[in-house]
Amino acid sequence: MVKRRSPVSFWQDQHGVALTEGLISLPLVLLVFAAFVEFGFAMSQWNQTVKALQLGARLAAVSEPLTSDFADVFPTDADDPLDNGDATPNNATISSTCGPDLANCSDQLTRIVMGSDGVCGVAGDPNPGICDLNWRIQPKNLVVTYQRSGLGYWGRPNGPVLTMRLEVRNVTFDLPLLGALLGLDQVEVPAHPVTLTTEDLETCSSC
Repeated sequence: MVKRRSPVSFWQDQHGVALTEGLISLPLVLLVFAAFVEFGFAMSQWNQTVKALQLGARLAAVSEPLTSDFADVFPTDADDPLDNGDATPNNATISSTCGPDLANCSDQLTRIVMGSDGVCGVAGDPNPGICDLNWRIQPKNLVVTYQRSGLGYWGRPNGPVLTMRLEVRNVTFDLPLLGALLGLDQVEVPAHPVTLTTEDLETCSSC
């Protein structure tokens, strides 16, 4: 026999309240947990990017110039041969830039990014490149800028001494869950410019 219940007792019934609260709160708890996990993953990608750029900057500072117009912007000898031996101008507005999207970049940029084996992310490369530390950074994502530093002198046998800045562009964080749910997969990794003073801009056989 089915027992009838009054509407008042139905609304006052507490059975199943805990289950209902659990069904409401569980997705929120899982979302918060996923946010913590993916925040740690994002920080790992951030750190990888910084370390990769530091390695790339050190390589570029002792490698052949990465810009196509380098020789025109930074000639080794002065216009007047009598000025050879004098200090070069301290004028940072004299600059040459490679990138973004490979604009004005030389083929040497590929070696800096890919390493000596020309492959990203493969263990055992004796001279790794940028993408061996962070495979998501490709040549088109880099911007390299050379500027006059006021160091060196006209006629220096090993070329000009410049300030070089390396930075990354258009690389986004890889966030599988939050990216799909909240659209955060389009958040760009900061540029992280790394600035060094160049040495002898010539690629050695062991680099």
